[in-house]
Amino acid sequence: MDSLLLSRRDLDFLLYDWLDVTALTRRPRYADHDRSTFDAVLELSETIATRHFAPHNKRNDAEEPRFDGERVRMIPEVGEALRVYADAGLVGAAMDHELGGQQLPVVVANACRAWFQAANIATAAYPLLTVGNANLLLAHGSPEQIDTYVRPMVEGRFFGTMCLSEPQAGSSLADLTTKALPQDDGTHRLTGTKMWISGGDHELSENIVHLVLARIPGGPAGVKGISLFIVPKFLVSPDGTLGERNDVVLAGLNHKMGYRGTTNTLLNFGEGRYTPGGAPGAVGYLVGEPHHGLAYMFHMMNEARIGVGQGATALGYTGYLHALDYARTRPQGRPLTGRDPSAPQVPIIEHPDVRRMLLAQKSYVEGALALGLYCSRLLDEETTAPERADRDRAHLLLDVLTPIAKSWPSQWCLAANDLAIQVHGGYGYTREYDVEQYYRDNRLNAIHEGTHGIHGLDLLGRKVVMDGGAGLRLLLDTLASTVARATAVGGEAAELAARLAQAADRTGRTTARLWSTGDPATALTNSSTYLEAVGHVVLAWIWLEQYLALPDRTDAFHEGKRQAARYFFRVELPCTGPQFDLLDSLDRTAADCRPEWF
Repeated sequence: MDSLLLSRRDLDFLLYDWLDVTALTRRPRYADHDRSTFDAVLELSETIATRHFAPHNKRNDAEEPRFDGERVRMIPEVGEALRVYADAGLVGAAMDHELGGQQLPVVVANACRAWFQAANIATAAYPLLTVGNANLLLAHGSPEQIDTYVRPMVEGRFFGTMCLSEPQAGSSLADLTTKALPQDDGTHRLTGTKMWISGGDHELSENIVHLVLARIPGGPAGVKGISLFIVPKFLVSPDGTLGERNDVVLAGLNHKMGYRGTTNTLLNFGEGRYTPGGAPGAVGYLVGEPHHGLAYMFHMMNEARIGVGQGATALGYTGYLHALDYARTRPQGRPLTGRDPSAPQVPIIEHPDVRRMLLAQKSYVEGALALGLYCSRLLDEETTAPERADRDRAHLLLDVLTPIAKSWPSQWCLAANDLAIQVHGGYGYTREYDVEQYYRDNRLNAIHEGTHGIHGLDLLGRKVVMDGGAGLRLLLDTLASTVARATAVGGEAAELAARLAQAADRTGRTTARLWSTGDPATALTNSSTYLEAVGHVVLAWIWLEQYLALPDRTDAFHEGKRQAARYFFRVELPCTGPQFDLLDSLDRTAADCRPEWF
């Protein structure tokens, strides 16, 4: 029986037929691998996700972690699943052999991770954060910090977090107030409070490595005065054994509508409950240079943004497969042209409106999965392409695509979850069926790692105008290359290419129009609409790329891909027209609405 988590057939198509990941094995970093090793780790991931993550997903949701005032308590299956995950070497899937990793391409490692996100997004959050934490330290930490903290994370003994937000600051990191006082021994003592810290306290690992943004007194105001610190739950001795409890205290758990199995915490640093070294204050170790902390943290944040987008995709994808399975097996009603009440009922997939909902879901989730894997392939290009120009191109294109790769799946794969509930009818919003949980879980991803509004501002206010518009030119040139290939193929491919070319041209003209006044307030008023419209153009390009990668075969899989591409171009892409019209008008309705008018 095919999995209801993801489609392995779709993954194989995207990885091998489209992205040609086996070509990466010709590069020195991946020379130890071939398709057989990629297939083996994909199969292993599917097996572990199915056997150890999926079975406790609903229990994880119903029996969320509890704080009894002393410790966090959660169901035992979470720790058991994570031990299996770590023992399989999946924490370090893309990390160096020298660190104990498998040194897989990032695109393959992220395809593997999607199985776990589809099976149990809450349990999968712990290794997602840990890997991001470890990768930041690999990029910016000292050799001693890597040995002390990264190696145990690769082994699955330590888990990691990212501690940015504070109750009074939210997403406005310029308003962070956590302080870090320098000590004579080279460490710092941190005091302050961090909010919304996923994985911030638990007993799933020997230690928790917090990466904390804080201010060293005397530094610049705003984001330029933020530094980054390693603050472990337990101090680590030079020989690697655990020492004293650090002055990091769980103040309470946040209870969200989804991701209920992931502890989400309010943490107090330096309140004096613990006194490491005989003094209050959380012991922190500076990462890199002072006052460069936010730049370092963006390494983890950008990785997490791709991960959040992929998690949204996985939830939308499994919801779609559950809806598809239900539609194929649920008899109800009769064909529109056959109203004989004595005739047997037909599966609801026979009804055109159900097929419409399924086709919409298919176009969203398969498009989003392709986008996420494409971005993952860019990460491999950025680090391993032989030519510097190719590495620079991949870096710039990924920079432009990141806000879309995070926000588009968070919006439209949630829409897929909404449609999955609708396909189930009244059963869909009952707890007996999985699709209602997928919707609740996925609703968080529109806020995780930056809201749509933040990413709209990032895309329009920074990414498409930086370096004189180099990022936008590269994006449009990339789309134009696909258009040229499709035009040369002719037929339906050329028809789709013409529509994409029009949408890409509109993207360029609208971007210029928005900035023509020189007034950022006017340009950015409707940046969320810009993000949505350009996101749809990018997804149309991704669908045309998939269309071109399809071999000349007419089996159900390949015909289904073609039909999903047609749907996106015929139904979804035209929706950008009115959005671009609104943007071109420089409408200020929202900006000019005064707070007292509400």
